[in-house]
Amino acid sequence: MYFRSLAVAVALCASSANAFSVSPAGRGLAFNKAPVASTALSMSEVADAAVATTAEEVPAVMRPPIDMPWESVSEQLVNAFGYTAEEVAAYESAVEGDKDVLMQIYRAMTEARAFENACNQQYMQGKIRGFMHLDNGQESIPGLVDYAIKKGDKKYSYYREHTHAIASGVDPGAVMAELFMKEGGTCKGAGGSMHIFDKETYFQGGWALVSEQLPYAGGAAKSILLDRHLGVSDDENIEKQNVAPPADDDRISVVFIGEGGSQNGRMAELLNSAAKDNLPLLIIVIDNGRAINTFTQDIAQNSNVFEQGKHYGVPGLLVDGLDAADVAKGGKAVIDHIRAGKGPAILQVHTYRFNGHSPADPEHERGRKEEKAWARASQDPIKAFEDKYIGNGVFSEDELKGARKEILAKVKEAVKFADESPMPPVELAKELEYPDKPDTDYNLKPAPQFADEVNARTISPEQMDTVQAHIADLRAKADAGEISIGDAINLAIHEEMLRDPTTTIHAEDLQAGSSYDIPKLTQQTYGQVRAADEIIDEGHFIGKALGEGMNGYRPIIELMNTNFGIYGMAEISSAGNTYATTGGQFDMPMTIIGAGGTAPNQALGAEHSQPFHAYVMGIPGLKICTAASPDAAYGITKSMIRDNGPCFLFAPVKMMKETKGKLDLDECAPLNKCTLLNEASQASVDAGQAVTVLTYLHGVKEAEMSIESIQEEGFDIDLIELRSLKPLDMETIGKSLARTNKLVILDESTKSGGVGATISAQVSEELFDLLDAPVKRLCMDDAPVPYASSMEKAVVKRGDDLVQGVFDLCLGKY
Repeated sequence: MYFRSLAVAVALCASSANAFSVSPAGRGLAFNKAPVASTALSMSEVADAAVATTAEEVPAVMRPPIDMPWESVSEQLVNAFGYTAEEVAAYESAVEGDKDVLMQIYRAMTEARAFENACNQQYMQGKIRGFMHLDNGQESIPGLVDYAIKKGDKKYSYYREHTHAIASGVDPGAVMAELFMKEGGTCKGAGGSMHIFDKETYFQGGWALVSEQLPYAGGAAKSILLDRHLGVSDDENIEKQNVAPPADDDRISVVFIGEGGSQNGRMAELLNSAAKDNLPLLIIVIDNGRAINTFTQDIAQNSNVFEQGKHYGVPGLLVDGLDAADVAKGGKAVIDHIRAGKGPAILQVHTYRFNGHSPADPEHERGRKEEKAWARASQDPIKAFEDKYIGNGVFSEDELKGARKEILAKVKEAVKFADESPMPPVELAKELEYPDKPDTDYNLKPAPQFADEVNARTISPEQMDTVQAHIADLRAKADAGEISIGDAINLAIHEEMLRDPTTTIHAEDLQAGSSYDIPKLTQQTYGQVRAADEIIDEGHFIGKALGEGMNGYRPIIELMNTNFGIYGMAEISSAGNTYATTGGQFDMPMTIIGAGGTAPNQALGAEHSQPFHAYVMGIPGLKICTAASPDAAYGITKSMIRDNGPCFLFAPVKMMKETKGKLDLDECAPLNKCTLLNEASQASVDAGQAVTVLTYLHGVKEAEMSIESIQEEGFDIDLIELRSLKPLDMETIGKSLARTNKLVILDESTKSGGVGATISAQVSEELFDLLDAPVKRLCMDDAPVPYASSMEKAVVKRGDDLVQGVFDLCLGKY
């Protein structure tokens, strides 16, 4: 349905009454301007002064307005950002003295309101489904975005992002069509209300998990520094080209977050890294006083988020969202501070949200309904703008009415476009699973043509000599069959980082080479911009890598022990979903590597012995591989770095240094294949005494050490290493089962929800006719892995268990 007349459109905007009404002047919002005071106030004093009102002015609501005059904003800009009074006055006149700018802000606000009202109507009619979160009452923020944020700036928002996208230049018809789950939507209907993405305008989400967008925006800001460091930029297809950014490149990354979400630990991590790296990052805190519906001050000790950066040397500004012009003036000053290369900053906008958390929200939290009704009547930034600028004669009622009419027509067209767009084809869902098909031959992928030139200008001759000598030493070890798994991965990483300068790496202890030498010599060769030593929080640097990956880079994350990735489950999950959620707009190259698994007698205790490979199996969009030999680790690493989607390589923690071997140098391995390590004799097959054994990580060593014992008793095995856990190579498994008709899975994960459970189910569903016995699962018990070896035997399976399992199957002992 679409609006059939202006009168109907206005009538349907019931979710925020009087949104476009014109009231007489005299609400006291056009403050008398005074010179900036010479006496400096602290940031806390500014906040306290803003909140203080006389007793008769305080409304009967939980969260009174701050009624902050421009003079208070001016003082903050002088004291926190180092502006002079003259510079502050220039920001004021640039808005207040320019009627076109004021109209631009007004149009952005009214478009935001009209669009959200239309969304509310369409939701009630069932054309928009799922969760939807409206932005009514907070329109001064899209007004700022439209005024001061540029197309090339990276934008990361949260789930209440429709208006941020439209103010960033995203077509409102495409946004509405996305909400309608139509193919004409920004993400072809794959994302929905909480996941608006648009590659052309660098609008990069729309993220549904509270605060997850913070490190992503940090990674996007880092990508701007990478562009400048490497001397590359985006071409017309938004792919890297060997053209340096312009000398006046002043792009920034912008992240939107609520004041409730700002209490999340990711905020402190982001402030730390942004300050340390001097990132061009703006954090816009949308302070509506509610964490969902909970009164934020009930759960947060300090709601002055703009002061959180003090500890890190990050300045902040508090503005009153009721006055859209003040938000634009103050916000532009903060943005220009960042564009000048002075590092990150926080802008906190005190505002009110007129709607509940979502249309289906019961709003049972105390004080919410009363506050909402009061805010609609007294804290409407659109109404305040109209009162102020009609009252002082800048605009006539007819001028603003004409603007509203044009905007309502534009929103009407957006609804019409969404209505008429087709639904996406069912086949699209599977097409969006991976950017690169599982059977991709990574040897055929060309290297960037600019690699040698970029390397020459970013790696000194001394650094190049050192790393080439290191590579030559590792290749000599490989030829001699003396290279370890850790060194094989390190060799692959160096070769790929030289082959493609857009490859980056993140790790803890990176300068020292981490625990297994995987990132050894990377920072010493490629510098801190490409090879980043990280704080001890995997979620933070996996998140930053995601932001880099969305902006043309190929990040590698070395986890040391893969179980540390538990801290990054939200970020890993979103990495897996990104390509599909964005409708295929954003590739998500990311390679996560670490040592994991559970070896017999490893004596690491429960936390370091968790089967993280099983935990991530259910995340869509991930390619998950294992490597129990240097050759597998080398070839898989090279392929993963070249893949355009997220990949996870697990290597055996107790075999990283002790297992040695040769490498098939310069060759990429497939990411969708198992490998047959031992083939049962034809005699054992003919006698019905052969078994297919599937295993991975330490299970490979255990199985290989058991083959002789199995053969001594007249049995034999097809030993298959599961180098690809996802996708699973059913073709190779099926060929073996066609010979043996019996299957044992030596599994390094738990009985419940483990890798073996998944494989057993898939074999039973797809290859049942090839089985003449039940699948034998030798998996870890569901109990936590003990430290003491005497107890650990009850939990972790090993070679002896495999030998017995093969005997039982061949002898019919099920």
